[in-house]
Amino acid sequence: MSDETPARVVVADDDADIRALVAIAVRRAGIKLVADVATGDAALTAIREHQPDMVILDVSMPGMTGLEVTREIRADSTLAGIRVFLLSAGVTEAAMQAGMDAGADEYLIKPFSPRELATRISDALAAWSAE
Repeated sequence: MSDETPARVVVADDDADIRALVAIAVRRAGIKLVADVATGDAALTAIREHQPDMVILDVSMPGMTGLEVTREIRADSTLAGIRVFLLSAGVTEAAMQAGMDAGADEYLIKPFSPRELATRISDALAAWSAE
């Protein structure tokens, strides 16, 4: 990802309203939404097809869960550089730890504001570019 090219993201959540909120946040953060899907299986297909810089996954989706998709991303060397944000209503320390153990870079609790998500995305991208 160069400074001139916006980061690309795949968003997956089975709730269309949440996908719409995430799309708002993504636009605010200056990121290009390359796929917007409702299941974990569709997310993995879109991730392999588009090779995005970032994915934003709901933890609880039909088919593959966000945790399973994250593990698949981390197990595939061609996808290793993709940054993973997990979104979940799971607010327990154990749920957050499970997300991080699966390989997530960030874990955000629902409900969230698009502004908060946009800030977290922008901050994360800035930190990752500095690495």
